[in-house]
Amino acid sequence: MARSNTKEQKTKKTKKSKTTAQAKYPRHTLEQSLRIPRGILEQNAGRECSDQESATFAGLKYNRGYYTVEIGSAIKYGLLTRPSTGKLKVTELAKKILKPQSPSEKLSALREAVLMAPNISEVYNHYRNENLPDVQFFINALTERFGIPVEKTSEFQEIFLSSLRFADLVEEHNGKFRVIDATDYMKGGDDKSPTLKKLEKAVKVSAGDSCFVMMPFASPVGSYYKKVYEPAIEKAGLRAIRADDEIFKTGQIIDQIWTGILNCKVLIAELTGRNPNVFYELGLAHAKGKPVVLVCSNEADVPFDLRHIRVIYYDITDPFWGQKLIDKIAENILSALQNPEEAIFHGVMSDKK
Repeated sequence: MARSNTKEQKTKKTKKSKTTAQAKYPRHTLEQSLRIPRGILEQNAGRECSDQESATFAGLKYNRGYYTVEIGSAIKYGLLTRPSTGKLKVTELAKKILKPQSPSEKLSALREAVLMAPNISEVYNHYRNENLPDVQFFINALTERFGIPVEKTSEFQEIFLSSLRFADLVEEHNGKFRVIDATDYMKGGDDKSPTLKKLEKAVKVSAGDSCFVMMPFASPVGSYYKKVYEPAIEKAGLRAIRADDEIFKTGQIIDQIWTGILNCKVLIAELTGRNPNVFYELGLAHAKGKPVVLVCSNEADVPFDLRHIRVIYYDITDPFWGQKLIDKIAENILSALQNPEEAIFHGVMSDKK
């Protein structure tokens, strides 16, 4: 009996070790991870040094436990590099943060460091231009989608939020944390983000699959269909349909809308302005249990009972808002197909007929 218990304990310990090994993220915040690079830069002019020397420069005690983990965190943020075994060197990215030529250079470098960090960058890209979900939903996403071990979710959340705050990548909106999309868009419109490429491999889209767009027809929002929504849907590999363009012909309009909703793979709802027709169509889609990507430029226009669903927020004062929105919508379309529960309203039971 004792031997069996010992074997069971070893099995549990092995499983726990494997789970812990899956945690790829830096174990320190971005601000904490600057401590060793700062010491090397200030005390050794940023020159190459040994791990032991770096501890002296940083005024810390060297050991193969906590200190080496901190070195690992700095490497994951792109602040330190290893030119050879046992040697460290401060990166140009770290120098831009610690000795910037301008405030904008420092901010840009901080944000680049966040995007270098494994797991942190993936979660950031997933939720950029969105509010982070409530704690339990966020934990579920961290474990199921991003592979963060359950026992590490609290630590990860603290490191993630602290690092985003330090890089000015998150702001508070009505008690929610909004993740800011600070991507520099100097690329062409045909380029695809790593997130989109990853989703394309995971999600099967068939020829003829469509995305039905529910939005106001009047300008300025109505003009976004050709400028933003159609290119975004095509980028995700689906065919874009909007009622006035495709299905408003002869016959009962509502019948045609209903047919469009039934036949599409996924839908988009532009909530800006609280258009009654959009909300009516959204109600039909939710009643049918269809995944819907919600988009809005004004949080006040999103009904309270829809805020638990992922909503993409955009800011037209951002000079790159259109391209950012195209990329984000394309990603969220495929994400909704991969994980429909993220984009389905659970307040009503879907019609199973």
